[in-house]
Amino acid sequence: MKFFFSFLVVLFTLINGGEVAAQKGTITFMPHWLPQAQFAGYYMAMEKGFYKEEGVTVKIMHPSASLIATESLKNGDVDVISLFLVSAITSVDKGVNLVNIAQLSQNSGLLFVTKKDKNITSIRDLNGKKVGIWKSGFDEIPKSVIQTHNLKVTWVPLLSSVNMFMMDGIDVMTVMWYNEYDQIINSGYNPEELKTFFFSDLGFNIPEDGLYCLDSTYQNKREELQKFVRATLKGWEYASQHQEETIQVVLKWMKKEHVPTNYAHQKWMLEKVLQLMNPTTSNVKNGVLQLDHFIKAQELLLKGGFISTKIPFRTFYKPVL
Repeated sequence: MKFFFSFLVVLFTLINGGEVAAQKGTITFMPHWLPQAQFAGYYMAMEKGFYKEEGVTVKIMHPSASLIATESLKNGDVDVISLFLVSAITSVDKGVNLVNIAQLSQNSGLLFVTKKDKNITSIRDLNGKKVGIWKSGFDEIPKSVIQTHNLKVTWVPLLSSVNMFMMDGIDVMTVMWYNEYDQIINSGYNPEELKTFFFSDLGFNIPEDGLYCLDSTYQNKREELQKFVRATLKGWEYASQHQEETIQVVLKWMKKEHVPTNYAHQKWMLEKVLQLMNPTTSNVKNGVLQLDHFIKAQELLLKGGFISTKIPFRTFYKPVL
């Protein structure tokens, strides 16, 4: 009986140890939105076997209306998420112990768009207007732009649809250059009929998509994170050099997740996302979070009252490469 009990203990240890080892060789990744060309590099790293070549098993999960990436990270359901820089800093201020392990976006793709027949020719003309903004968040920079210019607007919460803009329910809409702006064009408006206010031209060129994990994951899965980031950067490089192939892979992912789309829009998105990933200075490598970008984002959030305290750069940014 004693022998049998000892055998069970050894067997359990072996089985459990195997599971732990498997977990240690695995990274579960969740982008902050549904599948689209914004996340093409991850799909191509998976498609071309770059993660496998690095020796890490990667699972890609997408969020939904009831499944938010930051919540999934906090709950331990995923290892890594993508997130806007300002959203990540705000999350840390709220007590989420996450760290930036790589910064993919190097420029802002945010802008306000309006119809020229609204006679809004300068940012000052937004005063008193109805401005559409996403219900899902990412509102820190648009609100900071308005606040900096001492304007008063009526914020109208929207989903991802541009219908309210098309039907003149709002005067101005917050859009991403690679997404909703192109949706408006595809809905029948010519660029010449629209007036745009790019945030990067207004002094708010804050980079967006970065890769984040909990600090505990950084401590316990450093090797896996290195492999994941290295393969991801390779996936983005491949996507840049093989855009037609990449678009077809993106469309396949979207079809699998039952997300409606079209080829032209994903082509536009991929081209623009790749442009936003180009560093502003030649001496900065892809994947690096620049100190001045972090400081600018943090000061913006402090001034706008979105966060209450400063976060040290060295505790926030922990690159794995």
